[in-house]
Amino acid sequence: MMMNRMNTNAIRTQRVEEIMSREPLALSPMMRAGEALARLRQVGVPRDFMANCYVVDERFCLLGLVTVRDLIMAPTGKRLDQFMAQPAARLHPEDDQERAVEEMDRLDQVELPVVDEQDRLVGTVTADDAMDVMQAEATEDMERMAAMAPSERPYLRTRVWDLYRSRIFWLLLLMLSAAFTGAIITHFENALAAQVVLTAFIPMLMDTGGNCGSQSSVTVIRGLSLGEIKSGDWLRVMWKELQVGLLCGGTLAAVNMARLCLLGSTDFPVALAVSLTLIVTVTCAKLLGCCLPILASRMRLDPAVMASPLITTIADAVSLVVYFRIAVCLLKL
Repeated sequence: MMMNRMNTNAIRTQRVEEIMSREPLALSPMMRAGEALARLRQVGVPRDFMANCYVVDERFCLLGLVTVRDLIMAPTGKRLDQFMAQPAARLHPEDDQERAVEEMDRLDQVELPVVDEQDRLVGTVTADDAMDVMQAEATEDMERMAAMAPSERPYLRTRVWDLYRSRIFWLLLLMLSAAFTGAIITHFENALAAQVVLTAFIPMLMDTGGNCGSQSSVTVIRGLSLGEIKSGDWLRVMWKELQVGLLCGGTLAAVNMARLCLLGSTDFPVALAVSLTLIVTVTCAKLLGCCLPILASRMRLDPAVMASPLITTIADAVSLVVYFRIAVCLLKL
């Protein structure tokens, strides 16, 4: 069974009791396999899912479990307490749903029992329940990565006003933050006036920086969600992304230099300024893309809020500052 671990830093928290099945098949330890099968036929198998039968005492405390397969294969006269097994884990109604999914993934289980404080069986969480949680969490992460507040309702059932409210805050924030890029261009307008050709490369540099930052952020957010990356691994992640950034930036710079010098009519100093900017921009964007999600994780926030739109805006500002600084130095503007 393959299931992704959910992001434990998600804003929305729901308890296991909201998704658990409340009618597990409970059997006495003294019951024999044939009697248990007769009971199973009488009760019936739920349409959604059923993998185990649970053995409980007179107070309904969980003693063990018997899989449906073992129950079918066992001799009809064998008592359940003679071949029952202990559950791999026990959940509680107040546990977070995401913990239930993580436990099922870690233990490779398709069903786990839910017990109260007195260890009494109150329900089960099945693979179907886990899939619902995974779908809801994936939807929330996608909405946050697209700079929208999570919505609980299907799209066609969501009111226009609710869609507006879920999007406008992030749009305002990103618009105001993008105003910094305009201020940077205004600050270097004299350099642009002296070398108008510099303007032609601004979209390419900004797009490249944003794309590189998005690549890193998506990779790191996935690693955090799967538990492959911990917040304490930030130095190792930065070192890896620094190396990747330098390799990617160097490759893009070399290709761009060859394109501008061999196929275009761009002066060598301008081509050099653009190529050097690519190296610095790509490297900085890679570092931003890996650091911001980890920072959000350390602050107990959802790393998805540091995804593409916000990182792209910051990378745009960095690329412009670096571009104009390099151009001013090389072209003596």
